[in-house]
Amino acid sequence: MASRQSVLRERRIFINIPFDDLYERLYIALIAGLGGLGLIPQSVLQIPPSDNRLNRIFGLLQKCGSSINDLSRIELDRKAPRTPRFNMPFEAGLALALSLLGKSGQLRRRHRPFIFEAKKYRLLKSTSDLNGVDPCIHGGTAVGMLRALTKAFQRQGERRTVGDLLPVYHDLWGFSLHLKRANRLRDLFDGVSFRQLSQAARKIAGRRHLLRS
Repeated sequence: MASRQSVLRERRIFINIPFDDLYERLYIALIAGLGGLGLIPQSVLQIPPSDNRLNRIFGLLQKCGSSINDLSRIELDRKAPRTPRFNMPFEAGLALALSLLGKSGQLRRRHRPFIFEAKKYRLLKSTSDLNGVDPCIHGGTAVGMLRALTKAFQRQGERRTVGDLLPVYHDLWGFSLHLKRANRLRDLFDGVSFRQLSQAARKIAGRRHLLRS
C-alpha cells in the first residue's frame, strides 16, 4: 500500500510556464484544471530569489510526480537585446533528466514530464531531440489548456471532461480579477497569489463535487 508521502508526491505537479500578461488566461486555466483533477500545482513562484535557486528548483521538481513543461513561447522577446526564453526549455531538461534517471533505476522514484505546446508539429522543429514525444496541444486558449490537462492527467476510475473543469475555470477567473483589484496587483505571478489561486481552485472544485471526500 502506498504511503501518504508517495501519494502526495504523485499529486504534486510542477508547472514550468512563462510568466507574462499574454499567458494569464492559460495560467488561470492551468491552476483551475489541476485543482479540478485533484492535483496540486507547484511552481518556482514559491521559491524566493537566492544563491541556491537552481538547487531549490531541482529539489522541488524531485518532490513532484509529474511536470507540465510548456514550450509554446519560443519567440524572441521585445526588449533589446532580443533573446529567446531559455527558462522553460532549461527546466524541461531538468524534468526529462529526472525521468531518464528514474527509468534507468538510478533514482528510486519516477518522474513523468509532459510537454505542452500551442501548435501541432512545431516541437519537431524547435526541439528535434524530443522527436517521438507526443506533446499536449492547447492551441493557446483556456479551453485548449483544460483539454490538454484531461489528456495528460486522469486518475484511475475517473474521467473528467472539459465540461467538468470549465466551471472551475470561470469561477477562478472571477476570483483572479477580485484578487488583482483587492491587492492592486498588475499580475498574479507571485508566490502569495499563486498559493491563493491554488487554494481557491481546490475549494471551487470541492463545491462543484469534483473531488473525492
